[in-house]
Formats: sequence, structure tokens, C-alpha cells
Amino acid sequence: MNYRDTASMTTHSRVVRGFSRALLLAAVADAFRKLAPRQQFRNPVMFVVYVCSVLTTLLWVQALAGHGEAPTGFIFAVSLWLWFTLLFANFAEAIAEGRGKAQAAALRSSRKDVVAKKLANPSRDAFITYVPSSELRTGNHVLVDAGELIPGDGEVVEGAASVDESAITGESAPVIRESGGDRSAVTGGTRVLSDWLVVRITSNPGESFLDRMIAMVEGAARRRTPNEIALTIMLAKFTLIFLLACATLLPYSIYSVQAAGSGQPITLTVLTALLVCLIPTTIGALLSAIGIAGMDRMIRANVIATSGRAVEAAGDVDVLLLDKTGTITLGNRQADAFHPAPGVDERALAEAAQLASLADETPEGRSIVVLAKERFGLREHDLERLHAQFVPFSAQTRMSGVDMGGQRIRKGAVDAIERYLVAAGGHLPAALKRAADDIARRGATPLMVVDGHAPLGVIELKDVIKGGIKERFAEMRAMGIKTIMITGDNPLTAAAIAAEAGVDDFLAEATPEAKLKLIRDIQAENRLVAMCGDGTNDAPALAQADVAVAMNTGTQAAKEAGNMVDLDSNPTKLIEVVEIGKQMLITRGALTTFSIANDIAKYFAIIPAAFATTYPALNALNVMHLATARSAILSAVIFNALIIVVLIPLALKGVAYRALGAGALLRRNLLVYGLGGVAVPFVGIKLIDMLLVLLRLA
Repeated sequence: MNYRDTASMTTHSRVVRGFSRALLLAAVADAFRKLAPRQQFRNPVMFVVYVCSVLTTLLWVQALAGHGEAPTGFIFAVSLWLWFTLLFANFAEAIAEGRGKAQAAALRSSRKDVVAKKLANPSRDAFITYVPSSELRTGNHVLVDAGELIPGDGEVVEGAASVDESAITGESAPVIRESGGDRSAVTGGTRVLSDWLVVRITSNPGESFLDRMIAMVEGAARRRTPNEIALTIMLAKFTLIFLLACATLLPYSIYSVQAAGSGQPITLTVLTALLVCLIPTTIGALLSAIGIAGMDRMIRANVIATSGRAVEAAGDVDVLLLDKTGTITLGNRQADAFHPAPGVDERALAEAAQLASLADETPEGRSIVVLAKERFGLREHDLERLHAQFVPFSAQTRMSGVDMGGQRIRKGAVDAIERYLVAAGGHLPAALKRAADDIARRGATPLMVVDGHAPLGVIELKDVIKGGIKERFAEMRAMGIKTIMITGDNPLTAAAIAAEAGVDDFLAEATPEAKLKLIRDIQAENRLVAMCGDGTNDAPALAQADVAVAMNTGTQAAKEAGNMVDLDSNPTKLIEVVEIGKQMLITRGALTTFSIANDIAKYFAIIPAAFATTYPALNALNVMHLATARSAILSAVIFNALIIVVLIPLALKGVAYRALGAGALLRRNLLVYGLGGVAVPFVGIKLIDMLLVLLRLA
């Protein structure tokens, strides 16, 4: 989670980004608490290890009484390392949950019960009753003045104010909240800095956005995802197969010894060690931690996911729907060129455009003033001497301008200026209209300038493509993800921007109905769709999408419809969300591959040692030349436990993300984690065997 700009989260940031001493100690304590049978039963693989640990402990007690099936020290060592295997698995889960609990504690500290000004009706002048915020219910109206905390989640129904949301979003810059539109949603626990707001409460106690955030980041409250459940079932099947196989080995060993009249049958201690080494303990121990860490990485990106299912779905996304403005483009269109009408000097057009933009405070208006200064050195105008009267921009006229002397200069959208000209008795020349169409085809926006009924020319505004965005889309394409740009621009402009940005497709003149239809059409092809939105009109499409990221600055309807909330309200975050989801799936797949592969080496270590007394010919398979049968078995058990500890940082951090296709990723995982899973145990078990011999422990 990004807490760069909020002092209240500084300590928490240090905790999350590293393993603090307090976090490690708490995880160790939790690891012992998780030894409870009910906790172990949730994980079939580790429950088998738990039963094996209890069994070998009982065998050790039996050996202490003088009836041991093997040397007491050997049984004790095997039993001890089986318990360590359980503790290391518990520790991996506990430390992943501990990071979530640290985040939840930091969020919980920002939740305060305040005295709210409850209004009798939705008006600032209504009768006020002072009540604790915990007594507010959905539909109540409250007044919040400057300097006061907003007592609960809600929507502004009257007023406008500057609000400090740093305790929730991590951003220090205040935001404007006002009634109506897409900036009306407010979050409980944030502070009003100026003016006042009348807020309609939209959540009951315990159901606020902050409460949901706390519940989401608590690792213990995380539900397993469908893929994780499927993998758990597969691991349980492997475990059951090896359990049945090992169960038949004891009677078969006894029969073989009796039939041959020589040798010794396999002991329960060795058979138990064999079972634990053969079942997929590595991935069984780390599976839960991988899922929790995936949600943790999402939270550190300042995105709150409603469930692990949403994070997992992000990794399986096939299609990204991206808004043009703010995601693909910077959103602030800049004046790039002046295109004068036939017979009009470009300087005259620039001067008229600058005059018409002096009262225009939009980024576009300011960029026109700057371009005229840079291109022609047009700077100061004696507006008082000219008796200038400015006409501000309005959404109704879609024009701005200035009246001075005999001049009536207007600047605005082409269709708006064309209507203005017709009303003034003029007309728009065909050549100028063609120039405007050419600008639109290039992906730019044309603005027309006229003086009275005389057209002066066209201003070309360019919507600047974000740096590096084309390369990001190329990475998405390499991963097999299709990108679709959503824009309200006309098809000509949309096509030009889509080509420049490198997206695969676009939807022009998009309406809520068109977005919803597009998502349903894609899903009908059995593909997963991700999109982001912030307005009430985005809610239907967000509800339909498989991964729906709502902006925190958006409406309550958008947040409720989405399954993720971006606290930074950055539309580009959608790409990062998909990458985090992919990384979680890649990590799970890589460690599963490693876990299954490293069993191969353990076969060569423990099977010859386990059955050498029954079948001496199996000593030929002792390719690692391990010292004794007991050192081989003990080395395999120790390695089986220690590899979990070694892989915990990788499970929490995640395998390094690379934008590769499914085939390339599979080859890479098989090469790195498949071959690595085979090679590492050979080296590790041999080194442990040498150390045991050196220390005379086996």
C-alpha cells in the first residue's frame, strides 16, 4: 500500500515493507497456536504431516520406555524435524497474515467514534440532534462543518467543501466534495477542511468502507479462491495416493523378509519419514501464504480487493477496457497549431484565439494563450483601453469569447460555432470544415474561432498520449491480453488515438449501454473482462465486469458495483492490478512446479535408504552416496523442512513478473523451477548428510 504522503501511516509502512522484530515474534507465537488440530485440519497435506508428527512422537516415547523399533535418538530427530516442518508452514501463513493485521491495525487507529450533528431533514437549517456516530443509520442526514470528521460513509446532498482523505487514501492533497455528480461520495473518518457539507449516511455501523477495508486486509478473514481450492484438492489427491502406497509397503516389507529369511522390515519411523518426504509438503505449506501475500501486494498498490477471488480473476483477465482520458492520454489537451481560414493571417488568428481564451481557466484555454505567446510573441493587452468584456465558457453554449469595440470574438466546438455563425447570418466555409475533419482524423480536437460572422480559423488541440503507455500495451499483447480503449470521442478521433497509443480496439461515442453490451459480448466468448470507472453511469458495466476497479473519488454506486477500490483514483492502476494478479498465479504455479519436482530427488535419497535392509540391491540407487541409511532419511526430512523456510520470502514477495505469453511462461517455469526443483534437493540433501556425519549425529 502506498503511504508516502501520510504521516499516520509511516510506521505501518516500515512494518509492511520489511520483517520487523515485532512482526516476526508475533508470527512465531502464531505458528505455535496454529498447531491446534482444528487449524491443521483445514490443510489436508499439513494435517497428514501433523498426524505423522504425533505418531513419531509416540514412537519416541515408546523408545524411551525401552521398546523402541529404532534408536531413540533417531526417532527423536525425525519427530523433531516433522514438528519443525509444521511450524515452518504455520510461520509462513502467520507472517503473511501478520502483515495484513499490521495494516488493519493502522486502519483501525484512524477509525474514531465522533459526535455527529444529526439533522431532522436534509437541510442545513434543520433541527440538529447531537448523537454518537455509532448510532447513525442508513438514510440519516448529518451536518459536517469545517474542521470536523465525517461521521460515516455517505453522499453529499447539499454544500461543497475541501476534504482531507489522507487517512484513507494516503494522498496529502485535499479533494473537493460537492452535491450531485461523481464527486459526491464521502468516507467516514475523513476531515472537512473548509466550508460545510450535508451528508446522507449510506452505511450502518460496522458496514462502512473503513470497516470493509479492515476486514479485507485481515489475512485470517481471507476466503480461498476457486483455483486455490482446486489446487488444494489436487494436492489432497496426491497425498492420498502416497498415503495408500506407503500403507501397503509395511506388510509387503514384512512378507519379503519372511519369504527371504533375511533382512529387516521397514520401521514405522522410516515409513512415516518416507510419506512426509513424498507428499507435496512444500507447496502445501506455502499455498495459503501465497494467496494472502497476493492480496497484500494489491493493498500496497493502494487497491482494496473485496476478496482473493477478485485478485485471482485479475490474473486470468483476457480483455482490458481502458478509458482514454486520464488512462491512455494525460487528459489535458494542449493547443498545438493554428490553422487560419483562407485569406486570414495566422498571427491574426492566434491573437483572436488568445483574446478569446484570456478568461478561459481550463487547461485547454491556458495552452492557447501560451502557444500564441511562444509562436508570435503575443503577450500583454491593454484590456481596459479596449473595454473588453469577456464571455465565459458554459456547457450550454460550449463557447467562450470576448467583446471589445466592434469585435465579437468567439472560440468553441465546431458544431457550436457553426450554429453561432448561422444565427449571425454567416456560414462555415467548406474548406474550414474539411480542415476540422482532418484534425479529428489525426486524433486531435478542433476548436473554431470567429469574429462576428467571419470565420478566422481552427485551433488544433492534441490529447497527449502518456509516455510509455504504448510499450505497456505491447506487454499486455505479449501476455495474450486484448486492450480496448473506451472514449466519448467521435470514431475518427478515436481511431487515430487508438492507433497512436497501440491499443487493439476501441469503442467510440461510448454510452453506459454500449459499455455494458461490449462486456457481455466479450464474456459470451468465455473471456474475462477488467475495467475501471468512477461514475454512477459506470455502475452497470462495473457490476458486469469480472474485475471491476472503482475509483475512491467516485460515487458510492460505483464502489458498490466494483470488486476493487483504487484509493489513489488512478485509472492507469488497472494495468498494475492485472500484473499483480498475474504475479500471484505465476508464483503459485512456480512453487507448485518446484514442490512436485523436488520430490524426485527425495526418491533417490530416501527410498534406497528405507528399503536397503529389505532389498540390499537397492543400494545401487544411492547415487548421492549418502553415508548411512539413517543419515539419508534424516537428511531428506531436514531438507524437506528447511526448504519451506528458504521459500517463504519468495512466496511473500512473489516470483519476478515478466510480460510473457502462457507458452513462454510455462517453458520458463519448467526450466527454472522444474529443473531447479530437481537439482536443489540433490545438493541440499548431500550437504546436510555431510554435516550430520561431520557432527557425528548419524
